[in-house]
Amino acid sequence: MPLTVRCPAKINRFLSVGPPEPNGFHPIRTIFQAISLADTLTIAEAGKDRILCTWNGLPSDNTLTKVLRLAREFTDVPFLQLELDKQIPAESGLGGGSSDAGGLLRALPRFTDGRLTASNLREIAAAVGKDVPFFLEGGAAQGTGYGETVDPLPNRPVEHVLIVRPDVGVSTQQAYAALDSKPRIWRDFPDEHEPYNDFERVAPCECLDLAERLRRYGATEAQLCGSGSAVYGVFASEQNARAAEERARHEGYDRAWAARTLTREESLWMSWS
Repeated sequence: MPLTVRCPAKINRFLSVGPPEPNGFHPIRTIFQAISLADTLTIAEAGKDRILCTWNGLPSDNTLTKVLRLAREFTDVPFLQLELDKQIPAESGLGGGSSDAGGLLRALPRFTDGRLTASNLREIAAAVGKDVPFFLEGGAAQGTGYGETVDPLPNRPVEHVLIVRPDVGVSTQQAYAALDSKPRIWRDFPDEHEPYNDFERVAPCECLDLAERLRRYGATEAQLCGSGSAVYGVFASEQNARAAEERARHEGYDRAWAARTLTREESLWMSWS
């Protein structure tokens, strides 16, 4: 019987990046929020490992194969067929690959009779990528360290958002390199909600122009998603977010998705088919 897992995208409501440490990694301070734009991962035991994906750009060595490889260092994991319905665009700062990895990690204890512990899952998540630990928690959370330290925050009232991805993509590695070329202060967490993202210092003009466009659509808050290139806007209602989506598509932005924020429970949804 297959297991279906929701793998939600995330936005960063606050993102401050520290200077690189001797190991080359950047410490961060961020507020994550899961949203309803999501990939769907369907998992079933099989005679051999197999990944089927609706997106033909998935590399052969990806976050799912890394999770399986690392999990098998802890315990026996049966061969699995993974069917990935890919809705979260790549190179957008929405955490799609990390969320897919987190979804698989959350599911693996169901296929290993619980032999993978919560500690094992956190260790694997941190090894796969800096956003992956958040997707073990979902909802809203504060991230520190390299992203591996995640402190859950209380569920917030539902907010309606519009995600728009311009034609230009952003490589995370190149975004960090560009950020390091500019002087900046490593900002601490604000006392109250304050939208902020260091990567807007080096984001392509298309991204910054798009954020301003969302404000003209009526967004009360609009900024870059992670390291980009997608941007998000927060709207007063679902109706306003959907009207803004229609307007964006009419103006040539085909990759626009009205969505909403998710609670922790919604973020972690999975079900046997």
